[in-house]
Amino acid sequence: MTNPLSVFQHTPTGHVPAFLSLAATETAWAFHHTLPDYAPTPLVPLRGWAQAMGVKAVFVKDESPRFGLNAFKGLGGIYALARAAGQVLGLPEDLTWAALQTEAARDALAKVEFVTATDGNHGRGVAWAARQLGCRAHVYLPAGSVPARAQAILDAGAAQAEILPLSYDETVQYAARMAEAHGWQLIQDTSWPGYEAVPTWIIQGYTTMAREAADQLAQAGHPRPTHIFLQAGVGAMAGGVLGCLAARYGDQAPVFVSVEPEDIPCIYRSALAGDGQPHTVAGEAGTIMAGLNCGTPCSLTWPVLRDGVTWYFACPDAVAEAGMRRLGRPLPGDQAVVSGESGAVTAGLLDWLTTRPDLADLRQRMGLDGESVILLFSTEGDTDPDHYRQVLCD
Repeated sequence: MTNPLSVFQHTPTGHVPAFLSLAATETAWAFHHTLPDYAPTPLVPLRGWAQAMGVKAVFVKDESPRFGLNAFKGLGGIYALARAAGQVLGLPEDLTWAALQTEAARDALAKVEFVTATDGNHGRGVAWAARQLGCRAHVYLPAGSVPARAQAILDAGAAQAEILPLSYDETVQYAARMAEAHGWQLIQDTSWPGYEAVPTWIIQGYTTMAREAADQLAQAGHPRPTHIFLQAGVGAMAGGVLGCLAARYGDQAPVFVSVEPEDIPCIYRSALAGDGQPHTVAGEAGTIMAGLNCGTPCSLTWPVLRDGVTWYFACPDAVAEAGMRRLGRPLPGDQAVVSGESGAVTAGLLDWLTTRPDLADLRQRMGLDGESVILLFSTEGDTDPDHYRQVLCD
């Protein structure tokens, strides 16, 4: 049978950049712990599924409860906005939430406006963070975004959430132009030459999720996972989590797996090119994985993914839907995890790898066996509620 997945295997070098070292990410970790609404999200063990797959353990980090935002993105948004606000106020890097809440700080920050482009979750995180700081946020979404995602951004506190007739990359460019025209601060979760400080903060903010997961795994009796599956859009989250956990586990680093939609797999295509450079995938994608619908790799995290990933996958939408059903309708004894299209694609890939006869050889090559401890991140809940209900009813 023909392999239904696009896959590329690579031998990683394991290099971790300085901005993702344990010391460098400690500031974000410490800042998050000063937030009144901070709490670690659950790490859900799925013992029934692990037994059915013939692996030792599988855990899902459920990010849907994060700050009430139904996704992990608030971690990066609040840290980046706090650092930007700290610069406005002349505060040190190791700032606290209390330092941003003084009367003088609130008065100064009331004049600051932020802008971003988003497929949904990042914009919601930025809108929420701006509201916490007493600032205004303008958010632009690409063509094809469902109105529910724009409304969720408004509900989170945005002054504006507009769907544009543009691709994601074009929407990013538009937001950058609006920032320049109006004097707004651009808060974007991807980078390019000359725009690197803010995305560095965002990526460092995401590492709190990784540190939580590693601590929770250790508490569950697993000093390290053997395999970590990561969703890659521009690669900011995937690169941040990979770098943080590679630094933590050192020579015992697990096998990292990058997962993207087949319509617009910029990380997969960049790896496949073999020249070490990031490559843009042009055109408009029709994938249901809105959070991964990105054509240009983040320049900061592409080297991390290039040097740290062993398996790069580009998957059809059916994989994401399989993951949504697997997590939402679990085996007896397992806890249900409500996971949206982008959040569930890694679970769907794992499900395909362990149930389809045509992928048995690939499963063996990946070392998915009775000793495997697998970590997945469900990065979002049902951010498109209508489609989520439709998939689970199929």
